Amino acid sequence: MAKVISELTGKDFVTAENKFHALTAKDDITFAHGALKALAADMMKIANDVRWLASGPRCGLGEITIPENEPGSSIMPGKVNPTQCESMTMVAVQVIANDTAVGMAASQGNFELNVFMPVIAYNFLQSVRLLADGITSFNNNCAVGIQAKRDKMSHNLHNSLMLVTALNPYIGYDNAAKTAKKAFKENISLKEACVALGFLTEEKFDEVFHPEEMV
Repeated sequence: MAKVISELTGKDFVTAENKFHALTAKDDITFAHGALKALAADMMKIANDVRWLASGPRCGLGEITIPENEPGSSIMPGKVNPTQCESMTMVAVQVIANDTAVGMAASQGNFELNVFMPVIAYNFLQSVRLLADGITSFNNNCAVGIQAKRDKMSHNLHNSLMLVTALNPYIGYDNAAKTAKKAFKENISLKEACVALGFLTEEKFDEVFHPEEMV
């Protein structure tokens, strides 16, 4: 049978070594759906990262822009709704839920027969279609249109208090902590705070402070 199916499909099919286990257990399709779940988890992460990075226009991170596929928000003029990201995350949620259904169904049945095979097949095929359609739509209507806002990225980078760690070798931990606290309290840059406290001159600060080299 495996040989005939291989000839008909052009794919390699083999007979299970343990036919009784293959009859009663649905391990293979459960493992296969686990891979779909992993892909869904990855896409959930990617879509959420894009949504956060595109948040704004004023109070969000705003480091990237995404395509304006629909009219903006009715309650927030100027906002670009991340609909493709939201759609992708809903697809991911459904696929992850389907994985639970497949796992539960695979554990059911009695002895050599599992009568839950239809629900396994239904959820597996649905997950494949959802991911295929969802990822294609996310790519075509969102990912390919993403643009970096370099000025905003540079502003966020150079105004991050985390960068004070670069000053540790030059002014010490305690003074670096004082610099960060002053910058935060007075809403000024690390450079302004460091110079005001007398730890470094402007010239020396510029000489030693290079955030791009911290990666």
